Amino acid sequence: MNLRKSFFAAVAVAASAFSASALAQETYTLSLAQTWGPNSPILGETTEHFADMVESMSDGRLKVRVDAANKHKAPFGIFDLVRTGQYDMGHTASYYYKGTIPNAMYFTTIPFGLIAPEMYAWFYHGGGMELMQKVYEPHGLLSFPGGNTGNQMGGWFRKEINSVEDLQGLKMRTPGFAGEVMSELGVAVTNLPPGELYTALERNTIDALEWVGPALDFPMGFHQIAKYYYSGWQEPGAEVQFLINNKTWEKLPADLQNILKVAMRTAAYDMYIQSVHESGVAWDKMQEDYPDVTHKVFPPEVIEALRETTDRLLAEAAEKDPLAKEIITSQRDYLKQVRPWINISDKAYLNSVAGE
Repeated sequence: MNLRKSFFAAVAVAASAFSASALAQETYTLSLAQTWGPNSPILGETTEHFADMVESMSDGRLKVRVDAANKHKAPFGIFDLVRTGQYDMGHTASYYYKGTIPNAMYFTTIPFGLIAPEMYAWFYHGGGMELMQKVYEPHGLLSFPGGNTGNQMGGWFRKEINSVEDLQGLKMRTPGFAGEVMSELGVAVTNLPPGELYTALERNTIDALEWVGPALDFPMGFHQIAKYYYSGWQEPGAEVQFLINNKTWEKLPADLQNILKVAMRTAAYDMYIQSVHESGVAWDKMQEDYPDVTHKVFPPEVIEALRETTDRLLAEAAEKDPLAKEIITSQRDYLKQVRPWINISDKAYLNSVAGE
């Protein structure tokens, strides 16, 4: 009897060891759909960098297959692709889905709001991550910051903007909350995927567009058509997002979940610093090779109209939706807390010390 017990005990131990070994060697492959096209500079590089890190850190146990927009054919459908489980993950900008989940757009950017370092500080130290999860959890999704372009340019315009009247009737591509603001001021707003922007501008389907900044604008060739390049107001720190289907997430061992978190956070940081670097390089080259491109800032009258409209629309959104109010209030309260420091540090340095 003791021998029989010993035998079954040995079998149990062996089975347990085999199970542990099998678990340690089990591999996972996740699919990721991105808004961006193939070979997209910075944005597409971010997802490829992320996938490389995941595979390396997991010693091959976890791999991520990245599909560009030309593969899945739904550049603005990433939310649904991941929510329905057609893809495990996505890389996109949340403000593209303001028609489906309006409260998601605040996690990309708000006009006149947080700049990139402030945005990251709000996410990780000011309650932003918790609020973002409140928005995405009902849809079976997790969301993580996925990279920041930094302060975006206000756009490319065929004609100079000297007054609010110059905006009326203008056909412009601009997404998110900024699109709603522009629409209120008489702009015919449209949102086109990246791959269609140059053709739309070239064929006069639109009169103006805003994409990102020199790093991503220069390769698109907008400067060959529109010569007025305006500084921004609408996206002071535009954050893109990683989306993950919650069922996929729960199937992963804890160590692989942690690897994903580290890889996403690192990829987001790398995208931000790459965007700063590449924009500096591209703007220098643009000035040298295309001297007819004119940098402009919107006149005070236009900025004031944009600010007043932004404040009114945010107040209306907060009044209609308690969660929107919570997010908007959180960002504004955090801005009041952190901006005085930015003013006496970075802003003061640039204004009085750094020079040109």
